[in-house]
Amino acid sequence: MKPFIPSKVAEFIFAVIIAYFGYLHFKNAAAMSGMVPDYFPGEGKIWIYLTGAGFVLAAFAIVSDIQRTLACYLLAAVLIIFALTIHLDSFTKNPSGVLKDTALAMAAILIGNRK
Repeated sequence: MKPFIPSKVAEFIFAVIIAYFGYLHFKNAAAMSGMVPDYFPGEGKIWIYLTGAGFVLAAFAIVSDIQRTLACYLLAAVLIIFALTIHLDSFTKNPSGVLKDTALAMAAILIGNRK
């Protein structure tokens, strides 16, 4: 049976959402910098900008199919790091952060594995 929604459409929508997350990192860097754990070196804003750039580049790689697998694996690694460093301490009160980042990481792996 032919899929109702082609995988390329789903990949494009995923990439647009990831790019939007990257945009939000640039737009709200000052507010988000407080979420960076204290044990990360340097100022929090730098990590927010770096993450935003990574999200935008990963979205570009998915859409353009340039180094898509590598970009998706790196995106998944960053999202798992987010789940373990930023959201894990609030898991018992609000598990949505860990679950969201883990689900997005798994979707990135699926996209990266698709030939």
